Amino acid sequence: MSDMTPALETPAPPDTQDDEITASSIYRLTVEQYHQMIAAGILTDDDPIELLGGWLVEKMGKKPPHSVATRLTVPQIKKYLPDTWFVDTQEPITTADSEPEPDIAVIRGDPRDYLEHHPTPADIAMIVEVSDTTLQRDRVLKQQIYARAGIPVYWILNLVERTLEVHTQPDGTRYALRTVYSDQQRVPLVIAGETVAEIAVAALLP
Repeated sequence: MSDMTPALETPAPPDTQDDEITASSIYRLTVEQYHQMIAAGILTDDDPIELLGGWLVEKMGKKPPHSVATRLTVPQIKKYLPDTWFVDTQEPITTADSEPEPDIAVIRGDPRDYLEHHPTPADIAMIVEVSDTTLQRDRVLKQQIYARAGIPVYWILNLVERTLEVHTQPDGTRYALRTVYSDQQRVPLVIAGETVAEIAVAALLP
């Protein structure tokens, strides 16, 4: 397949129940309660959890290819960003019911703008999750969270199939469109509705 071959563009598949949420959930919380537990020292940076859809969920461990893919992807995005945006990695963002820590997020402004709060959906142009062991969670649970929050662009860098899944057109409950790019194609980098570059998918993969 060459760069000129159209990417596979399809309506997003229907949402399915993410069974792992039941197995890995610890306790149901609001975002406010979650912040109170952090402020009180009940939860710390050493605790391998994140708040997803109101549940405390255990983070999955990262294999070396996951880490390498993150390191490869960050500079590919960063070099094309307008000056009014920056790249964050594996840091919290806050939505109405969740506080995920995406592998990569493109955030508006300057890092010092977020001394008092984490970035919210209005501050975010796109999110990238690098997926191998987390593929089911990223396709279902996190896709629902990011779509409900109105994140405009959600990439899943699929290390299992060596593809890049681009989810767009959030409708408040899910993403209406999914476009799949092979490792022989280039993907548009869209920031605030503007295509600022095209990136080779192969450059993101380990």
